[in-house]
Parts: sequence; structure tokens; C-alpha cells
Amino acid sequence: MAGNLLKTSPLAVRKKLLHQMGVSLYNTSHGFHEEELKKKLQQFPGGSVDLQKEDSGIGILTLNNPSKMNAFSGVMMLQLLERVIELENWTEGKGLIVHGAENTFSSGSDLNAVKALATPEDGLALCMFMQNTLTRLMRLPLISVALIQGWALGGGAEVTTACDFRLMTAESVIRFVHKDMGVIPSWGGATLLVKIIGSRQALKVLSGALKLDSKKALEIGMAEEVLQSTDETECLGEAREWLKQFTRGPPEVIRALKRCVSSGKELCFEEALQIEKDLVGTVWGGPANKEAIARKGKFNK
Repeated sequence: MAGNLLKTSPLAVRKKLLHQMGVSLYNTSHGFHEEELKKKLQQFPGGSVDLQKEDSGIGILTLNNPSKMNAFSGVMMLQLLERVIELENWTEGKGLIVHGAENTFSSGSDLNAVKALATPEDGLALCMFMQNTLTRLMRLPLISVALIQGWALGGGAEVTTACDFRLMTAESVIRFVHKDMGVIPSWGGATLLVKIIGSRQALKVLSGALKLDSKKALEIGMAEEVLQSTDETECLGEAREWLKQFTRGPPEVIRALKRCVSSGKELCFEEALQIEKDLVGTVWGGPANKEAIARKGKFNK
């Protein structure tokens, strides 16, 4: 079934994309041989993608390769998928902050890996791998925010588009530098950018005509807020407090809400309604629902 997800569009198949986490866009039926690419990516070590899961239900995903402005090595690309899979299985999770180590978000792909994966076939394979990964990140039943400090360049800018929200520090900048490299975004960032800011603004940003500093990003709706802090630890604390306004409540309800919004964003109206109906069945009459009704009853006495 998963092999034909991009070739067919019956309701059952399209619902499977959103109802079952872990379903990827591409596999061998699309000419994508994941294990072969993974072996190539393993040849380019450096840095790490770290995950901290807090008792509050908020996860902290850190892109950690500061000597290269947190550029993605081949191993980091593999680790990003591993962390996303871990988050898919975190049933107590409600929110996620994605940020870079040492006051920089990410400068995109490590050029060592880019130079080695130089053929069109390699480029397409990497494109499918990262689109799979970022789509799964986007569809996590966690409310996610990218905390952007310093630069978010190229692939780093694309990662920010896979999050539900973006927070920036005053000096931070988002730049889709792909055109200057003779390519276009390949991790899904162009498509996601259009959904976030619309086609006209996206064309300005992708062509380089519009520079996304924090002020402009806030103005066009790319960023939700510009943080006051510049210190890495303080910024993370601000982002954590900002995210908590969305994650108050039981995880099963927060997760159902996120999945409902994801289906509304990706599916047609009737299909999204059916997903909403299915999700209602997972929370109606559940512990949180019963507790809220009992509490409301007390207020009315």
C-alpha cells in the first residue's frame, strides 16, 4: 500500500498517510533505495542530532555540529530520521523545539557530502530521503517550533518550514540560498514555504529578492515572534515557555488536535472531516473528557 501512495489517491490511502505514523512518501516503487543511500551517508561523519525528552511532554531536538555552523553531515541526516522515529513513538509527547547548538540554527548540508553525491541520481535519492524525513517531522502529533538563532541557511531554512511555528532572535536570518548554488530546495522547503507565506512571497524569498531577517519574517508571517534574549540558554527557556501555551492539557488531546489540523491542511474537506471524526472517537468518553465534565459539573453547582 505504501508503495503507491504518490500514484493513487483513494480515501483509504490518503488517510493512511496521516493516520499511520512512519509511512514515507517514497520507496522502491519510486526508484528510491533507502538502504543504498544510507550506506553512502554513513561515509560522512561529524556532529550529531540530539534529543532530550522532558517530563513536561516537550522534546528538545538539537542540531549539533557547531564547528560547521551545524551543517548536516551524512550521519546527522541519518540521525535526524532516527530521532523523528523516536518522537513518533513517544506517546507522552506534546511539543517539540528544534534548534541549533551554540547560537546558530543550521547552515544546511555539509559540502563534503554534497560534493560526493554529485550525480543527478544521488541528488534525487537524497531529495527523497530528506523529503521523507521532513514530512514525517511535519506530521508528528506534536506541536513544533523552530527556534532560530543566527543563520538558517539552505537546508537549515528548509528544516524550519517543517515546524508548525518559528521563533527568531533579533539578529537571526533565514536564507534560501539554493539559487546561488545552482539548484532549488530539495527537502520539501519550497512547497512548505508556499503553504506558510503564500506563493507571491515565497517566490520573492526563494529568488533572493526578499531577505528574511527577523523583522521581515515577522511582518510576512514566517515568524511568530522575535525573542528578547540572545543567550542560547535563555532563548531556549523563552521558547519553552512560549510553547507551553499550546501544550497545556493531556497528551492524547494535544496529539489528536495536531493530527486533526494536519489532515485539514493536507487533505480535501470531506477526507479531513472523516479524519476528524475518527480522532473524536479516540478522546470522547476518555479520561480527560470525563474529568473535564465532572469538573464543569462542580462549577455549575
